[in-house]
Amino acid sequence: MDPIQDIHYEKDSTLAMLWEAQERGWEIYYIEQKNLFLRDGVPYADTRRLQVFRDPTCWFECLNQQCIPLAECQVILMRKDPPFNEEYIYTTHLLEHVERLGTLVVNRPQALRDYNEKLFATYFPQCSPPALVTSSISKLRAFWQEHRDIVCKPLNSMGGASVFRIQENEVNANVIFETLTQNESCYIMAQRFISAIKEGDKRILIIDGEPVPHVLVRVPQKNDWRGNLAAGAKGMVQSLSEHDRWICSQVAPTLRAQGLYFVGLDIIGDYLTEINITSPTGIREIDAGSHVNVSALLMDVIAQRVRTHSQVT
Repeated sequence: MDPIQDIHYEKDSTLAMLWEAQERGWEIYYIEQKNLFLRDGVPYADTRRLQVFRDPTCWFECLNQQCIPLAECQVILMRKDPPFNEEYIYTTHLLEHVERLGTLVVNRPQALRDYNEKLFATYFPQCSPPALVTSSISKLRAFWQEHRDIVCKPLNSMGGASVFRIQENEVNANVIFETLTQNESCYIMAQRFISAIKEGDKRILIIDGEPVPHVLVRVPQKNDWRGNLAAGAKGMVQSLSEHDRWICSQVAPTLRAQGLYFVGLDIIGDYLTEINITSPTGIREIDAGSHVNVSALLMDVIAQRVRTHSQVT
C-alpha cells in the first residue's frame, strides 16, 4: 500500500480492511512498493508486522521489521494507488512470481497490468457512453464537434485529476487537447458528457462478481461539476437500482474470470464510465451510510479463496 502514515484516517478503505483482518486474528505484514525485490527468481519483501487501531491520533504501529520470502504469505492485497506507471508495471511482475509460488494475490497482478481502469469500460460498449481513445488532436476535435459537450481525461490518473469538460463554445479546447496529449505524444480518453452527473457519480463495489447492495453516490457541488470526493463532491449512500444491477451483471463474468476480486464501478446516469481495479475506495462511506460491513464481505471471500487456492496449489 501507500505510506500508512499519510492515509486519510476518516476515509481510507485499506485501513478498514486492516481492521477487519486484525479482528479475525490474521497476522498483518505491511509492505510499500519500494520494499519488494526479486533474488534468483524468488520474490521477497522488507516487511513490518503491523497493528492497527481505531484511533484518529494513532491508527497504526509497526512492530518488528524482517525480510521474508513472500511465498510464506497466504494472501497479498495489492492496494497501491495510481499513477499507473512503469514502476507499477514492474511491481505486478514481481507479484506474479509470488502468485506462481502459490500465494493468492488480490487483485490478480496480470489483470492489474492488462486492464487500464479507463479503457476497461470500453470492453462493455452496451453499458458505456460514446468514447474515443486517441492521441490525435484532429480526431478529438471531430469528436467534440460531433457531441458538442465532452469530457477529456488522462488514462493513468485518479480522483478526477486533470479531467476537463469541453462545452460547445470552449475557446481553450485546442490548448486542452495539446496539454492532455502532450502535443499528440500520448493517448487520452474523450467521452460524451453525461448530464446526469448533476444527480451524482455512483461508486458500486463488487466483491468476487457480486455487487454490494448499497452504493456511494458522489454529488458535485456548485463550484465543480466533477463527481469525485477528492474534487469536493458530497457523498451519500443509496440502494442499487435495477439498471445498476444490469450493468453489474454484464461486467461480473469478466471480473471473475480475470481474478478481479474487489472492483469499483463508476456509473453516471445509465452509463458505465470507469472500472476501478487498482485500489477501489468507498468502503468507509458505504459502511457509515448502511448496515453493511464491506470489509467483512471481502475478507469472507478472501478466506474462502485462500482455502481453495491452497487445495489447488
